[in-house]
Amino acid sequence: MIMTYDDTNIFAKILRGDLPCHKVYEDDDTLVIMDIMPRANGHCLVLPKAPARNLLDVDSASLEAVARTTQKVARAVMKAFDADGVTVNQFNESAGGQVVFHLHVHVIPRRSGVQLKPHSGEMEDQSILAGHAEKIRAALG
Repeated sequence: MIMTYDDTNIFAKILRGDLPCHKVYEDDDTLVIMDIMPRANGHCLVLPKAPARNLLDVDSASLEAVARTTQKVARAVMKAFDADGVTVNQFNESAGGQVVFHLHVHVIPRRSGVQLKPHSGEMEDQSILAGHAEKIRAALG
């Protein structure tokens, strides 16, 4: 059973401007922010602006916009962090690993032989996140 969208989730609050974020990119349909508990340097999140719990209920136009932005940001993080590859993750419902119930795509630059940091629950230093956001913005042109 698919649950209904809850507009009190953290990403809805960020999209409304109720909570701060390190913005990387924004267009009419999507917002890209730094993950505050990154698994690697440059780990960011692509969000649709339209309310969508996850892949199971998102409208096709929002999904297409998220896919376009994910590709654009993946290319930028590869460049910004001189990465060898990129991991793109997206989780759906609790059983699928979803924690925040607003559709979001993780974009994580990767280096060969370097493991992802464990998900520790500890927030990254805000100045580091700001610097990483700036690097990605510069790579986006």
